[in-house]
Amino acid sequence: MSGDRRYRLVLAALLLLTLLLFLLSLTIGPAAIAFGDSIAALFSRKGDAIALIMQQIRLPRAILGLTVGATLGLSGAVLQGYLRNPLAEPGLIGVSASASLGAVLAIYTGLSAVFPLSLPIAALAAAVVAVLVVQALAGLQGGVLTIILAGVAVSSFAGAMTSLALNLSPNPFAAIEIMFWMLGSLADRSMAHVWLAVPFMIAGWIMLGMLGRALDALTLGHETASTLGVDMRRVQWLAVLGTAVSVGAATAVAGAIGFVGLVVPHMLRPLVSGRPSRLLPASALGGACLLLAADILVRLVAPDRDLKLGVLTAIVGAPFFLWLVWRERRRLA
Repeated sequence: MSGDRRYRLVLAALLLLTLLLFLLSLTIGPAAIAFGDSIAALFSRKGDAIALIMQQIRLPRAILGLTVGATLGLSGAVLQGYLRNPLAEPGLIGVSASASLGAVLAIYTGLSAVFPLSLPIAALAAAVVAVLVVQALAGLQGGVLTIILAGVAVSSFAGAMTSLALNLSPNPFAAIEIMFWMLGSLADRSMAHVWLAVPFMIAGWIMLGMLGRALDALTLGHETASTLGVDMRRVQWLAVLGTAVSVGAATAVAGAIGFVGLVVPHMLRPLVSGRPSRLLPASALGGACLLLAADILVRLVAPDRDLKLGVLTAIVGAPFFLWLVWRERRRLA
């Protein structure tokens, strides 16, 4: 089978799986609603209980599961290609930790209790500030190593400030709320969260999606890519800013969800012949599939215990990534 045909089949399979999981996310929940009634209630204007459940609870959760997963998968693929680091993921440049810090400050100060949307707004603002700091530290001529070091520094500072907020929190209930938010979840999200975050995620997707051909050239090395006409400043800005905008928005509404951006590109890279331009759309769909599936499992495994989404992705993702490392070591042995 030719590489192009296999790539189209992979994308088609991922797209069908994404649609299937999206429908399952809409129809699975503690309220026992028949499949046909669930779909009909999405378009109902009656305002009854079933319509409210579908339109105000399940639909926002499914949309955010799709978009947040796609964001994490796409940004992970871009950063691994740009930084040429197999361990690269959104947290490496400080975006996730800084967004978490912004949300924590909104909870710590009590602002989120007065104005609930202040939490995602603060998280998104903190992510943008973080990427500006990383860019300022790295400079226009900053190389890959400089960006990684700047990201680690910003991430460490944001993590320390988050710990300080937990340590000094005078209200134990606020501390518990901070801890639960940092574990990641899509529960109790509304369409207001969707309208706030999704436009930023789409803007980030556009910036990251423009990097396909440049990332293909970067597989030959930065110097070779420059000689082929790749503008490295533009690539740096698009990669870092696109990640900050999209992942910042995703973290703002879903909390910190790890391993999706790290594992998904590794899973799909062999299926697309290792070409970064082909890996980007595949990783976006793969990330959406993984997060939608994880969110469905959260509702099925422990419906009464509020199992957090970030906990489940870490439980599944960490062993899988260890298996990938072991397989790679055997391949190189």
